[in-house]
Amino acid sequence: MTEQPNRKEPTMGWFEGREHHYPIRVFYEDTDFTGIVYYANYLRFFERARSSYFRLVGFNHSDLWEADDPLAFAIRKIELDYKKPARIDDSLTVVTTYDRFKGARLWVSQACYCGGELLVTATSEAASITPEGRPKRAPKWMVEKLAPYLES
Repeated sequence: MTEQPNRKEPTMGWFEGREHHYPIRVFYEDTDFTGIVYYANYLRFFERARSSYFRLVGFNHSDLWEADDPLAFAIRKIELDYKKPARIDDSLTVVTTYDRFKGARLWVSQACYCGGELLVTATSEAASITPEGRPKRAPKWMVEKLAPYLES
């Protein structure tokens, strides 16, 4: 296979103020037998959006894990509210805000839209952890990078 010139990486989305917007296309594999997005796949969509948010701010999970003082994030709690279904071939946008940090915890709000129509909302609490799975305060540099995007 010949390498394609000017090949772009997949989009990581974009910011509008504090909000990160991440586009997703619904594929056949995302749906159940009726052509409606399988409910658990919204968790995957929301995870992709949270990770893409991190990348755009300037860090990624693998670099955090491979650092001299490694850390990762684990979802401690998540709540979803399903309002309307998405269907095969729909073009979705996940809107994410990182709301606040406190110690080792990070609160995130997300919403999934099709056009201007709200489909699903999610609120989650993540914990930064050590390789052994213990809570660990997020490093100062990380909080500083995220500060412009957190609630006032």
